[in-house]
Amino acid sequence: MAPRIYTRTGDDGTTGVFGGGRLLKSHPLIEAYGTVDELNAVLGIVLTFPLPEEVAEHVRQISSWLFVLGADLATPADAAPSVPRIQEQHVRWLEERIDAYEAELPPLRHFILPGGHPAAAYLHLARTVCRRAERATVAAAQYEALNAVALRFLNRLSDYLFVAARLVNHRFGVPEHVWTSPTL
Repeated sequence: MAPRIYTRTGDDGTTGVFGGGRLLKSHPLIEAYGTVDELNAVLGIVLTFPLPEEVAEHVRQISSWLFVLGADLATPADAAPSVPRIQEQHVRWLEERIDAYEAELPPLRHFILPGGHPAAAYLHLARTVCRRAERATVAAAQYEALNAVALRFLNRLSDYLFVAARLVNHRFGVPEHVWTSPTL
């Protein structure tokens, strides 16, 4: 018989963590890697839309790294059995993609509103979830020693998602909507 997806062990509001302990599901660490999981789900939606092929490849790569990031955040920095960790090379990879995308885009001179092509709109949503994951990781770092590169990765990833949204709109010929101060 295959194992069941439910274990009933979390019915008391706790969840198991690396090393065998349990934390409340409201603990900042659980919030941090739960939000990373939510971000990954939003990227799954992005991948259901037509995308420039390199953007699709990059989003798939990032999705894989978000699993690494989740495990990284869930594992104490000093854990004996090590897990793969987010590293500086991941941050540099994002910076290289950002620079390549921006080279193709018109300079950004104004704030723009999220939206446009459906994939771009979801990339903007992913950016906001990424920023929330970053804030949650900062909060979790007050309680747990975390990989400092994880925070830089999330910061850079939100920049990547913004530029990727702009690139998708640009490639599909969808104009950006510039924010203007509202008047009554």
